[in-house]
Amino acid sequence: MNAIIQKSNITFPGFVFTFFGAVLFSTKAIIVKKAFADTPVDALTLLTLRMVFSLPLFLSMALLAANKKDNARLTSRQWTGVITIGMFGYYISSLFDFVGLQYISAGLERLILFLYPTFTVLINAFVYKQKIRGVQQLALTLTYAGIALAYYGELHVDTSNPNFLWGSFLIFLCSITYSIYIVGSGRLIPAVGPAKFTAYAMLSATAGIFIHFLIKGDYHTLDSGAGLWGYGILLAILATVIPSLLISNGMKRIGSNNVAIISGIGPVSTIIQAHFILGEPIFLEQIIGTLLVVTGVLLIGWKR
Repeated sequence: MNAIIQKSNITFPGFVFTFFGAVLFSTKAIIVKKAFADTPVDALTLLTLRMVFSLPLFLSMALLAANKKDNARLTSRQWTGVITIGMFGYYISSLFDFVGLQYISAGLERLILFLYPTFTVLINAFVYKQKIRGVQQLALTLTYAGIALAYYGELHVDTSNPNFLWGSFLIFLCSITYSIYIVGSGRLIPAVGPAKFTAYAMLSATAGIFIHFLIKGDYHTLDSGAGLWGYGILLAILATVIPSLLISNGMKRIGSNNVAIISGIGPVSTIIQAHFILGEPIFLEQIIGTLLVVTGVLLIGWKR
């Protein structure tokens, strides 16, 4: 095992940080589903609470980036790009995600969301004319076959849900908007810097969510009790701040490609947690579909 880790340039601490970061990220859907089940909260209010408690981290990141000696001012075009991509990646996609989770299982949500690497390949191919290679074509085939199989099985399990298709579509849109964030960040980060880009993008998304809540939010829901605020803190700390720090630390140690590969544990972790915490069933089509999806995403993320 140690020989494999060394040969792949994966240090043991880097593997541990990344693995637990991916597992903690996968708790997001579980916490959201529990909050919907236990409190009268709506998606916008829950998302707002998540960002309220995450805000100190984003502000700290922005201050650290701004105080660096080599800090350079962003141009107006860079500001526009960072704000736009941040809105797509964290405001719009998170809203789609939270609303969609009201209607479908946590396991299916994670599988559909895990399609975003395939969308980045397609966006780069059609927008930036990057050729889709043979391995990527195989990966796309496996991934979409896996989703189709898991979705077919879910249709036979969740037969009484009238909003199943709508919820699935919203998560699908979430995956697309997040892939736009990935593509855009890949083109802005070399010019802006990773820390500054992430901090400003997250702050712009947080501002968008806060404005949305001020205009459309249900303020009475905030009086639902300590349970609701507890879920907001869990979403911010356990499913956002801590895994973000772990993944960042892992990326410094083992690189983004290895992080992408190890993060393949995410859908498996969500399905297992959803079964034992939420009581969601595990069925054969879901298992096979998950294996196909994870295999396809690993092929996309693998750097030869």
